[in-house]
Amino acid sequence: MTEAPHDQTAQRERIEVSRTIPAGPAAVFAVLRDPQGHVDIDASGMLMDATGEPVSAVGDQFVVHMDREALGDFPELGTYDVTVSIRTYEQDREIAWTIVGVARPPIGHVYGYRLEPVEGGTLVTQYYDWSEISQRWRERGIFPIISEASLKATLGILDRTVRRRGGWMVH
Repeated sequence: MTEAPHDQTAQRERIEVSRTIPAGPAAVFAVLRDPQGHVDIDASGMLMDATGEPVSAVGDQFVVHMDREALGDFPELGTYDVTVSIRTYEQDREIAWTIVGVARPPIGHVYGYRLEPVEGGTLVTQYYDWSEISQRWRERGIFPIISEASLKATLGILDRTVRRRGGWMVH
């Protein structure tokens, strides 16, 4: 019984959404490891462009050019750059990253995707976890920055992007 409060806290500090995309894991993963893929599938409107090569290992990084005005929550931030730093990389199975940017100390939130082959395609689970954020950011009470609805929309855009890149399955 002592674990229930912790479990409830963890649930409040992580959002997961899933969608089956009619493509193989390799086609989905190709979008997720590509810096431009991140820009292409972003439903928040904050990601304007990216610089860097597709990632292939934990520790790889690329730069994303952001515009916080899209969310309207901190317009004083305007445009800025962040570095995406890969913290989980399992080819065609899982990719996750944290953001290294202008914030000090680094915030510590994690974005990621798990891919599971299923009949008719790939079950894609996107997660957004802020359970490890620094105390300074926790005290500000601004999390989650991205809503569950935005994550769901991103999965829809990921589906469309994979199809447009020719990765869909033909039945």
